[in-house]
Amino acid sequence: MGARFTMPRSDDFFHALRPFTSGTYQGVIYSLQALEEAGAVPISQLPISLRIILESVLRHCDGERITEADVRALASWKAGVPVAGEIPFKVARILLQDFTGVPLLVDLAAMRDAVAKLAEDPAFIEPLVPVDLVIDHSIQVDRAGTADAFQANTRLEFERNRERYAFLKWGQQAFETFRVLPSGIGIVHQVNLEYLARGVFEGQLDDGRRLFYPDTLVGTDSHTTMINGLGVVGWGVGGIEAEAGMLGEPVYFPTPEVVGVHLTGALGEDVTATDLTLYITQLLREHRMVGKFVEFYGEGVSRLSLPDRATLANMAPEYGATMGFFPIDERTLEYFRMTGRSEAQVRLIQDYFKAQGLWGIPREGQLAYSQKLDLDLSTLAPSVAGPKRPQDRIAVSHLKETFEDLLCKEVSEGGFGIPVNEVSKCLAVRTHGKAPREGMGETTLGHGSVVIAAITSCTNTSNPSVMMAAGLLAKKAVERGLTIAPTVKTSLAPGSRVVTEYLEATGLQSYLDRLGFHLVGYGCTTCIGNSGPLAPPIGAAIKEGACVVASVLSGNRNFEARIHGAVRANFLMSPPLVVAYALAGRVTIDFDKEPLGTDRDGQPVYLCDLWPTQSEIDAKIDEGITPDQFVQKYANIREASPQWQQIDAPTGERFQWQAESRYIQPPPFFDDFTLAVPSSGEPLLNLLPLAILGDSVTTDHISPAGAIPLNTPAGQYLQASGIAVKDFNSYGSRRGNDRVMTRATFANVRIKNKMVAGREGGWTRLMPEDQVMSIYDACQRYAEREVSLIVFAGWDYGMGSSRDWAAKGTRLLGVKAVIARSFERIHRSNLVGMGVLPLQFKQEDSAESLGLDGTEIFSFPECNPAQLGLKKETLLEIKRRDRSVEQVRLRIRLDTQIEVDYYRNGGILPYVLRRLLNRKAS
Repeated sequence: MGARFTMPRSDDFFHALRPFTSGTYQGVIYSLQALEEAGAVPISQLPISLRIILESVLRHCDGERITEADVRALASWKAGVPVAGEIPFKVARILLQDFTGVPLLVDLAAMRDAVAKLAEDPAFIEPLVPVDLVIDHSIQVDRAGTADAFQANTRLEFERNRERYAFLKWGQQAFETFRVLPSGIGIVHQVNLEYLARGVFEGQLDDGRRLFYPDTLVGTDSHTTMINGLGVVGWGVGGIEAEAGMLGEPVYFPTPEVVGVHLTGALGEDVTATDLTLYITQLLREHRMVGKFVEFYGEGVSRLSLPDRATLANMAPEYGATMGFFPIDERTLEYFRMTGRSEAQVRLIQDYFKAQGLWGIPREGQLAYSQKLDLDLSTLAPSVAGPKRPQDRIAVSHLKETFEDLLCKEVSEGGFGIPVNEVSKCLAVRTHGKAPREGMGETTLGHGSVVIAAITSCTNTSNPSVMMAAGLLAKKAVERGLTIAPTVKTSLAPGSRVVTEYLEATGLQSYLDRLGFHLVGYGCTTCIGNSGPLAPPIGAAIKEGACVVASVLSGNRNFEARIHGAVRANFLMSPPLVVAYALAGRVTIDFDKEPLGTDRDGQPVYLCDLWPTQSEIDAKIDEGITPDQFVQKYANIREASPQWQQIDAPTGERFQWQAESRYIQPPPFFDDFTLAVPSSGEPLLNLLPLAILGDSVTTDHISPAGAIPLNTPAGQYLQASGIAVKDFNSYGSRRGNDRVMTRATFANVRIKNKMVAGREGGWTRLMPEDQVMSIYDACQRYAEREVSLIVFAGWDYGMGSSRDWAAKGTRLLGVKAVIARSFERIHRSNLVGMGVLPLQFKQEDSAESLGLDGTEIFSFPECNPAQLGLKKETLLEIKRRDRSVEQVRLRIRLDTQIEVDYYRNGGILPYVLRRLLNRKAS
């Protein structure tokens, strides 16, 4: 069962402990049915996701951090009645990936230093729950379309990241409950689904009795929600919030609304789980799901395979929800068995959830939901999403005309930076040198040409149905004599090694190879922006021809400049469609009317000729997948990466920082740490605007993850440090160094600051000089003048990844407050966690309606951080250049009392450290 934990508890307030037996397992559970009987509240009517969280609140009720009132409040949840309270949730485990895990470990190492400076034992800082970190974000697609791509990319990955990996190995020996799964194992969420998830944990009470409780978690990646498909409650948080959870603090969140999505019918023959996910993303975004739980129910759910459910759950951040939850049923147990879990563990899961009344997919009218939505699966059609947002779904049959309409609209508005009179301009180039594939010869690039086709991401490569479909489509294409367009950089990056096993076992990998979809690595690759370079002739042609080229990928995000800086149109789709568009070489194809190409006999070949039937897909799944594959691949994790074993790492309970390092540096967050809460009583006055941004600003815009351009503050810093451009690596890989990441903040090449209209990139106007300069350089000037800053934004500010550096960098630039029309959940929490005040416009107010242009000075005369409580509103005073003054009321987005405490302490990390040390002293 793994690690055991003593569950600290002062008393069983509700007498809810009940005996529990499953096979050879004997112990006790905190019974929800007993709680219902004791409290006379209809717990059995609650959504299942809330009941699982209620069990945790009940189990950890100690009368101090979690009280009897917390249990009663959640047990009394009523659908349709918004509750202002907060839920203190202690999770069973924490999940990390390397891009977010390295800065988290940097913070923990700095915490130990801060404790040592106070003459305390640094080993006092130790995670109290199991922590797993999966290295999956670092590998890049440097080489593609060749048989040795995997070996070449792996070699480069370890050369670039050796220092980071040595730091992670230090962390594994320094912290008892911290485990690292090395690169080459798979993508964190797929590994979580196939291997790490337990379903039910075993702990121990103070009196020695065995205690059984549900698997729950938070992860430092927004797509942690993929595990909801397995009936496990969990979601993404920022690294700073995860640190608090590691150190014994509850994860606090406002009592949510729970939206029930009622699925009926069944998916059509040519419709995949990816298509369903894109429909759901569009539907739920329109209903504004931010901060809400989504729970799927109905007979349509029962017809979905577990991988289909996981695909849908994975995209919860894209549809804005905290979770996209599927209750446990027989399909769940089938998946646990298929992935090699023991029969005893599978029986334990079944017996536990049945004993708690949590078993099975609810039917219509069975449970109470805040809101209900219906979707008939039989009405769906094949779809893609793009070119900039996952919620912008387009039917495949309409992609050609939609792309052309979008292109004309964007060009006419200057959106792509292309002169209007060059909309149709293409460039014929003779490729030479390092082309994407041998023998490219002369080719033509134009608007809509596909230059990247990537089967990538945990979202889809975790699903055997769509992966087998991609392989079958490739097989039929090869047999008809079709080839991939020579402009396309093709790649295959499965979410786990088991995918390679079953593609090889069925013979389908050889056909993917012949089309150029060779294995490039086991990691996020193109989905996180690690698509690697385009061939120089292709890059030159795009630039010279001002071509709006496209990428097609089976990923979950397609935000601006995320996939590749030169690719402005990015479309999400299922793996078989990725193969189809790679064969076509352009997104401007009408599959119903135009062939993908001609076969050896000169006959046209249409997509319908290649699309596999469901029976063909099912036959390959039955032929190629066995539980032994999962058991064998996860049994040899230590031996899976010899490069990892060869890395020498420092030892000791404190990390020895190296001043010359450009990867790992001690963060400044504890430089002036004291046990006393800051007592400053000064209101926020005379703030100058740093940026006025529009709608749908993502955390990629705020803190990019991909390649570091030379002509940016971060690139110039690295070059000045003696680092060659080829060794810059990525922004994501440099997150252990605040010197790089502060310079990276608001440095996305596609971000648009309305203070410098008509210009893309990280620029602002220094005031009062009205001088255009980089955001980082302006912030240094403002810091010298002791001027505080403010940022304005539109709807859905901070959508996308959970990366806490979007908030950390904001704070280190000197930003004291962010005002938006609406915030995404994780980023708003991260801002609070870093001591940056989030505020929200009321009703129709916005930066546009107020006519802000960046010349104003802003003050909050009522907003005193030291005295701030759960106030709902505050006053913003706007002093304009003509000396006129305007006032507007704003909502304060400190949503719970604990967030007020975090903010007054300067953020989560100092709050937690003060609490730990004060508790130890008392």
